[in-house]
Amino acid sequence: MESTRLQKIARLVQKELSEIFRLETAKMGGVLVSVSSVRVSPDLSIARVYLSIFPSERGAELLANINASEKKIRFDLAQRVRYQLRKCPELSFYIDDSLDYIDHIDSLLHPEK
Repeated sequence: MESTRLQKIARLVQKELSEIFRLETAKMGGVLVSVSSVRVSPDLSIARVYLSIFPSERGAELLANINASEKKIRFDLAQRVRYQLRKCPELSFYIDDSLDYIDHIDSLLHPEK
């Protein structure tokens, strides 16, 4: 059971990371990275960030680039939340493939599409 404080911090991190990714992907063109959910550890030291990447074929490549620039993303996040949080959590990025899973299940249920 997550406390209200953890939920608020997770929403704050999700909102700010979404804005960071929106600004960065606007330069790339044809790529959309959205933050689908954030889970923060109880001691606020680690944030697991689940990303939804479109087009999904480039997901692994973009996730590798995001993991390579994790320090810069964390610095940008820390600059944005410096008045709300004392310490910015470490970020771990994962691909959220729930939309692909939903499409797969839908195609199995309705093969005539």
